[in-house]
Amino acid sequence: MIVDNGWLAGQLNRPKGKVDVVLDTDTYNEIDDQYALAYLIQSDDKLNLQAIYAAPFSNKKCESPGEGMEKSYEEILKVLSLMEREDLKELVKKGSSRYLENETVPVQSEAAEDLIKKAMEHTPMNPLYVVAIAAITNVVSAILMEPEIKERIVVVWLGGQAHWWPDNREFNLIQDIAAARVLFGCGVPLVQLPCMGVVSGFRISGPELIHHLKGKNKICDYLVDVTVKEALADGGNVTWSRIIWDVTAVAWLLDEGFERDCLVHSPVPEYDDRYAFDTTNHLIKYVYDINRDYLLADLFRKLTGSPYRQ
Repeated sequence: MIVDNGWLAGQLNRPKGKVDVVLDTDTYNEIDDQYALAYLIQSDDKLNLQAIYAAPFSNKKCESPGEGMEKSYEEILKVLSLMEREDLKELVKKGSSRYLENETVPVQSEAAEDLIKKAMEHTPMNPLYVVAIAAITNVVSAILMEPEIKERIVVVWLGGQAHWWPDNREFNLIQDIAAARVLFGCGVPLVQLPCMGVVSGFRISGPELIHHLKGKNKICDYLVDVTVKEALADGGNVTWSRIIWDVTAVAWLLDEGFERDCLVHSPVPEYDDRYAFDTTNHLIKYVYDINRDYLLADLFRKLTGSPYRQ
């Protein structure tokens, strides 16, 4: 498809000032979504949270994408309760109960419909930022249902691997490869944060976790508990560290020097676990480096500061 690369490049500049944001998250899948959600809430000087969408997932924790979405919905509410943000619960919407069956038919959901409504209230000059840290089903369904929103949103997606990585079997991408192919091919302004090879460098170790977060408040204690349990269950030893890469998708919007990026031609995720590259494709923004220490310090500061409205 023909897309104006000059327009895309402008849309993909990091925003200045405060912007409207929605978060699409499979919060029960892992432990990093909880960090990202809390970090976004605590960054309200720059990010105006408009909605939180529960995304589908399926792994050992659930038997179907629908069950994964429902568990994520409940986990979002749990995080909000721990942060004493009952006021935000009305913003939480349930997403898709299944993945796309093909690249043309959307999956109807409350989340997709809400995204369309909120996107249409924005303009190309004042877009809605969609931070997506899960399978991209909800977001792509909204685009398929109302293609006009492509001009009114910017998608910041944590998914796929580094473009030089030998395969593309990344969880968020392979859960719904049809949706991922639409995302990269439709011309929506897209920021990609690749997992292995880029944001996989954003990790937290056991000693750091205990020292900086334990005992600070309810949400910090919860994050410590779930992170330690997951790390040990996965075979962690006395030197374990844990990837909390979902935080990096939120951090891209903060424009604080946490990350470095560049414009590249959009790759196409193929069904055989690889990218296809074509220099005639439209541009996307590609994050290639994370300042781990700088970002981790900001995460600790916000999670342990004065996080609760009295």
